[in-house]
Amino acid sequence: MEARRLVPLPSPDQRTATPIRVEGERIIIDQLTIRDPGLAAFVVERPESERATLVERALRIGLVALQDVGVTVNVDVVRREFGALLSQTEAANERAAKALDDMLRTNFSDGDGRLPRTLEKFLGDRGALRSFVTELFDETKRDSAIGRMRQLLGDYFDGDASRLAVLLDPTRLGSPLHQFRSEVSAGFTRLNERLTAIEAAAAARATERQRSAAKGADFESLLASMLGEIVRGSGDVLDRTGDEAGGVARSKKGDFVLTVSPDQTRGAELRVVIEAKDRTVSGRLMRDELREAKVNRGAAVGLVIFTPNHAPSGIAPFDVRAGDVYCVVDPDAPEPANLEGAVRLARLLALACLREDQQSLDGAAVGRALEGIREQLEGIRQMKTQLTSIGTTAQVITIALDRMRTVVLSRIDEVEAELRLVDGSPAA
Repeated sequence: MEARRLVPLPSPDQRTATPIRVEGERIIIDQLTIRDPGLAAFVVERPESERATLVERALRIGLVALQDVGVTVNVDVVRREFGALLSQTEAANERAAKALDDMLRTNFSDGDGRLPRTLEKFLGDRGALRSFVTELFDETKRDSAIGRMRQLLGDYFDGDASRLAVLLDPTRLGSPLHQFRSEVSAGFTRLNERLTAIEAAAAARATERQRSAAKGADFESLLASMLGEIVRGSGDVLDRTGDEAGGVARSKKGDFVLTVSPDQTRGAELRVVIEAKDRTVSGRLMRDELREAKVNRGAAVGLVIFTPNHAPSGIAPFDVRAGDVYCVVDPDAPEPANLEGAVRLARLLALACLREDQQSLDGAAVGRALEGIREQLEGIRQMKTQLTSIGTTAQVITIALDRMRTVVLSRIDEVEAELRLVDGSPAA
């Protein structure tokens, strides 16, 4: 048995001289010598073939143990450092929390905080804002906003001395409406004087006619002049027959006789008798008088002309009743269009009497034309009334009157065309 030798551990100088290399995953140790009697005795007891494996295992186990010991040491150091840092952080957090709490209490405390004191100072019951608003809207103070507004509005709108009252009062000399009032007053004065003069003249004429025994002659003379203008150039003949006896013995019924042009009657003598009435006559008496006048003058149709004060209701400006024509002419304001329409209508009715086939006459067409004529003449009458009372629209109404007269004549032309078609002659 081989004798054991105790090899002491190498000195530090000797340890550093041992070459140890690390190449990748391998640790290479050249000429490693370990001087330890106990370990040497342990190794020598192993077979020589196992000694290399044993030393390798021992070295591996030793290095692993040293590695674990180093890791444990590092963990402990980290744990100690982290604990110290955590303690420092907690202390810092406590100091920060205390400082924050002190600051919040200083600024936001319910009683002594800066913010509640500031808000109370400005927004409290006795705060600056409430005092400012109270002074601003205090109605008892003249220098407050409400007081100034009240004073300003009072200067402009309150009382007779306000600026608005001065501007709108037409009785004040310096008012803008004073001149307008003066102009309107002067205009109404002139209008009143004109109306007074017109009424006075009309009253004088009416009084004169009422007092004059020749009142009827005046109306007949007016009608004679108007009828003469109407028949001028038409081929018709107008005779004034009020003072002449007719076909009935000693009868003078029929103030005028209109003889229709022979060109329109195929040479036959066709007449229209015209009565002028400036007095009230009942409907029955008027029909009887017209019947007698037609017989007395040999007329086919009668035309009676009333003054407005004596005309039956519902005939203005003219109407057809019992085959005769009723018309209204105001002697104070005669309208030639009304009388012309009535005369031409009477002529048409007389011409219709000459037609052998009266059934062929379109009565509906004639009726529509007559209704249109009446509407237009009524419009003329209304506009004439406006023309009398409103001088500023005289020109506009005059133009409208001329237009309506044209419509009236065209309506009568329609009826005449209807009669010509019935007669068989071509329409013009």
